Amino acid sequence: MINTFKLLGVIGLILIIIGILIKPKNRKLRDILYILGGLALTSYSFYIKDTIFIMLQIIFVLVAIFDIFRISKKK
Repeated sequence: MINTFKLLGVIGLILIIIGILIKPKNRKLRDILYILGGLALTSYSFYIKDTIFIMLQIIFVLVAIFDIFRISKKK
């Protein structure tokens, strides 16, 4: 039986990989995938109690959110 948090970690990793593979012109979708993947990996990070990974994922998600707002302001 698969652990829910490990499944979230795998899903988060897949979402971030898809975000990396998306063309640079579609930055908003890429950022959304980064946010969703980052949040999934953040929950996994709490599960494994890895403080460094938790901080990395929080910063990663915040940067993606900031980028979405920055893109929205330009339009």
